[in-house]
Amino acid sequence: MKIKNLISFLETIAPAMYQESYDNAGLIVGNGDTEIKGVLICLDATEAVLNEAKSLGCNLVIAHHPIVFKGMKRFNGNNYVERVVIDAIKNDIAIYAIHTNLDNVYRQGVNAKIAEKLGLKNTRILAPKRGLKKLTTYLNPNYSESVRMALEAIGAGSYNGLEKHSHTAVGVSHQKGAGTAEVKLEMVFPVAIQGLIIKTLKQYYPVSNPAYEISEIENENSHYGSGMIGELEEPIAETVFLKQLKKAMKAGVIRHTRLRNRRVRSVAVCGGAGGFLLKHAIRQKADIFVTADYKYHEFFDADGKIVIADIGHYESEQYTIELLHEIISEKFRIFAAHCTKVNTNPVKYF
Repeated sequence: MKIKNLISFLETIAPAMYQESYDNAGLIVGNGDTEIKGVLICLDATEAVLNEAKSLGCNLVIAHHPIVFKGMKRFNGNNYVERVVIDAIKNDIAIYAIHTNLDNVYRQGVNAKIAEKLGLKNTRILAPKRGLKKLTTYLNPNYSESVRMALEAIGAGSYNGLEKHSHTAVGVSHQKGAGTAEVKLEMVFPVAIQGLIIKTLKQYYPVSNPAYEISEIENENSHYGSGMIGELEEPIAETVFLKQLKKAMKAGVIRHTRLRNRRVRSVAVCGGAGGFLLKHAIRQKADIFVTADYKYHEFFDADGKIVIADIGHYESEQYTIELLHEIISEKFRIFAAHCTKVNTNPVKYF
């Protein structure tokens, strides 16, 4: 199996289009046509991880964080990023990163795994993003059903809890004075599959240039966005929750704002640096917001309305390794997929 085939599968779960503008997710080092010998999954593609990949006979490292974020002009081995890239190329090891696109999906995403570890129920995206479009096309009645079913099969019509939803209307098309029956088909779809929508329409409708229109719609996509919010099975004291949080997330320390002496039921989470979501957590009346990378002055923004719990960046995302292993191993059995045994957390606690 080739690297590009595995990437294509992973990006059906976390489409590359869902990554943030600053991100550099994707195949960073290597050739997609290379046959996979073994896969090593990690948070950070460090030198130690690369050595581990070599010892295991893996020629593909799948990392959450991209080893290269910004443009680089030289690769002289002067820092760990340059050394990793040089070593990967020398040893024919590909490096693929699946970062904010995996953060931004509801199903099988980073925040879903955190919610699972904390036992949250009734979860939903904390800050949904707009990411829906509508296809309108006009079809010969003889082909309308086959086209509709083909579009449904790739995800059109499934959004915000709806499954295979479409609208059709029968009308008459007039050309040079003659009228023929025509079916108008409308389907909403996630923006990430727009290219596939057009390709499928052209493939299943045997017309050289089918008429269609794609328009943006204002609805938010509840399966795409930042953070997650959910509820505990039963309300518990803040101190009890913090103890459970520390154990579940294997946190060396939790930095938190002043406790409010209220029971915790609603919990907002965001893997990595989630401070930008605080207003959403407050607006949705979360009792506590679990995230990482808070700065001193940002803690003041809780303003007595919520408890902020900073558990550390690595700690908040460590289960992404487990998540990716589950996703890959459940689908493929033709190569070995390993979870790294290297703790790449650069932060130590005394």
